Amino acid sequence: MKKLLILPGDGIGPEVTKQCIKIIDFFNNQPDSKIEYEEDLFGGASIDHNGKPLNDIVLNKALDADAVLLGAVGGPKWENLDHELKPESGLLKLRKKLQTYANLRPGKVFKSLSDASSLKPEVLKDTDIFVVRELTGGIYFGEPRFSKKVDGKRVASNPLVYNEEEIVRVAKVAFDIARKRKNKVTSLDKANVLEVMQLWRDVVSEVHSKNYQDIELEHLYIDNAAMQVIKRPSSFDVILASNLFGDIISDEVAELTGSLGMLPSASVGENKAIYEPVHGSAPDIAGQNIANPIAAILSLSMMYKYSFNLDNVSNIIEQAVANTLDSGLRTKDIGSNNQKILNCNEMGDSILNNIKKIF
Repeated sequence: MKKLLILPGDGIGPEVTKQCIKIIDFFNNQPDSKIEYEEDLFGGASIDHNGKPLNDIVLNKALDADAVLLGAVGGPKWENLDHELKPESGLLKLRKKLQTYANLRPGKVFKSLSDASSLKPEVLKDTDIFVVRELTGGIYFGEPRFSKKVDGKRVASNPLVYNEEEIVRVAKVAFDIARKRKNKVTSLDKANVLEVMQLWRDVVSEVHSKNYQDIELEHLYIDNAAMQVIKRPSSFDVILASNLFGDIISDEVAELTGSLGMLPSASVGENKAIYEPVHGSAPDIAGQNIANPIAAILSLSMMYKYSFNLDNVSNIIEQAVANTLDSGLRTKDIGSNNQKILNCNEMGDSILNNIKKIF
């Protein structure tokens, strides 16, 4: 039986993962879709209990599992800790140890939510963007990193480093996904001023030339891309980006969908995967039962597809989300005064009810 480790984490993480567990429990009562799961502490919750964001016991559980479902990490309570003790350092370590080098972030605009975006509906029409972000290299992991005083002045450094193997493997992920979609990859860089980004462009072009000439390849500088995603969102298919640029552009794509609460993600490697909503811990609304659980639920849907090869379960979950939204039900972040606003638990229950109707 497949194994899943659930790490609710901090802020609204426990609230949104609770809704996922309802769905897992439902499918575990059906034939051919059972998975074994357990929960444990991670991030700030682990710091409070264990003194570190990711202890060896939890890490070993993650290494033993087929997939990890993560809620969220971080919050103001732990912001002043040393870098290696902050909740986010636990997430970076988890990604590194599981070798999940490609982050997948779908950004599909649901027709019934086109009015929730800050862009005009006619600009958003047919927008369905899939961001592939390199996840275990680049500026977040560059060495030597430091923060110190030099000649009496504070100086800090985080090198941006990539080798060609890191670029090749994430580029292949992007091209393979594009081949199943609209056959287009847009690669983001800053090759006009950064040598490392010129290497990025060169290697992506080489991978394309050798194995993926059937895929359309577009190169954009990151600053121009930030504008074009707003100007012509429906023209994009798969966006390939480095760790830093992918982090930024995927949040921009999230705004197209109407809310960060709508955007799921997967961090995948050769044998392991981490699934998590993009929205973060949202400490300002934590504990109020008003968080939007849809990003977490769609992350769960990705898990069933990519880690457990249960495409039918994944499709049912996605359709249930669409049906729930089509019926006019909303959480506070994507709703308006003339719609029925649900809390987090109610939205989870509504999606589960629609799953049962489809099933």
